Amino acid sequence: MPYFKEIFDYARTLDPQHRPLTYTNLLMAAGGKDKCHQFADVICLNRYYGWYVQDGYQLIGAKKAFINEMNQWMNTEPNKPFLFTEYGADTDAGVHKLPSMQWSEEYQCEYLTMQHEVFDMFEAVVDEQVWNLCDFQTGEGIMRVDGNKKDVFTRDRQPKAAAYVLKERWETK
Repeated sequence: MPYFKEIFDYARTLDPQHRPLTYTNLLMAAGGKDKCHQFADVICLNRYYGWYVQDGYQLIGAKKAFINEMNQWMNTEPNKPFLFTEYGADTDAGVHKLPSMQWSEEYQCEYLTMQHEVFDMFEAVVDEQVWNLCDFQTGEGIMRVDGNKKDVFTRDRQPKAAAYVLKERWETK
């Protein structure tokens, strides 16, 4: 931990305006495992419960795991604001499945709704930002089918059903 303290202390000396410091926390350093939360003013979390963790038919379990982690964070840092800087589920535009299945627009909507329900349970969560606005091309590999598709618009900027989930949330929040 002295390493992280030194970095945060040094960063504070570089900012004459004394703005809040933050960092982005990935899931591998979940609540209770993170080594630098105590040095930051705002904690940014990238979370994919329901996509990379307990995905597909396990969405109910993903929600429980997500709530458990957030409860751990509230015990660890009860007085700090939390900002979600990444969350999302890949979706192939135009794919519809009932019951919902991964890669379908229905699943992406259910995933986002679940994430939002968890965010709203915790007053410390001050804001959220989905992974990306529009789908984009990535390198070839087994994790991506013709690009990253966690986004709410297609590569040619057409809305997926998830865009309307976010629109409703942001208009009523």
